[in-house]
Amino acid sequence: MGSVAVGIMCKTPAPGLSKTRLSPPLRPDECAAISACFIRDLSRTIGRLGESGDATGYAVYTPVGSEEALRRLLPHGFGLMPQVDGDFGVRLFEGVRMLLEAGHAGAILVNSDSPTLPLPILRAAVDALGQGDNVVLSRAADGGYTLIGLSKPHRRLFEDIEWSTSTVHTRTHDRAHEIGLPVVDVPPWYDIDDAASLVMLEKELSGSKPGFSSMPGADAPATRRFLRDRRSFVASSAA
Repeated sequence: MGSVAVGIMCKTPAPGLSKTRLSPPLRPDECAAISACFIRDLSRTIGRLGESGDATGYAVYTPVGSEEALRRLLPHGFGLMPQVDGDFGVRLFEGVRMLLEAGHAGAILVNSDSPTLPLPILRAAVDALGQGDNVVLSRAADGGYTLIGLSKPHRRLFEDIEWSTSTVHTRTHDRAHEIGLPVVDVPPWYDIDDAASLVMLEKELSGSKPGFSSMPGADAPATRRFLRDRRSFVASSAA
């Protein structure tokens, strides 16, 4: 089996346009800063995955024209693949299709909001794509999915899904069954997309594993540093 592309679905961070559901408690500039940290940390883990030689990291990004700023967040050797226009399902399908057309044996798309996504989950997803024509999913704690992987493009898998709802993972399972596509579930993880999940992240980085998993998260040094510095700033401002 050839290399599997592992692409982060991301928007190049910019104040007022990034992680807006984290404001409050974060200011718009802090939302952009933490988004950059998430991309740095997740791409670092994907870069470690690629050391085995069977995985290649990508940023599947928007907007076109932001490449220079985005490259500063990524490890050396990461590829860039621009997102197409369209709803989220269209962008996911086209991301998979373009990565496969680039010559990869499989394509995994990972959301950019999971800076502590464990390396073993990514490894399990890469290995699962070697089992044949299937869909690989890691369920997110909010009912979506943290990653999706395919070895062949299946447009129907991404159609008529109510994105950003708690039914995404279940509906994707149902859609795979509808088209006769086997599903391989790898362990779940979580996304940081609101104040409550930000608290979960802070607790995890302080040593408390998420309640849904006994698996330790990946190290997230950029995110850890950002949150530590922010706590210090808030404390000093309140003194």
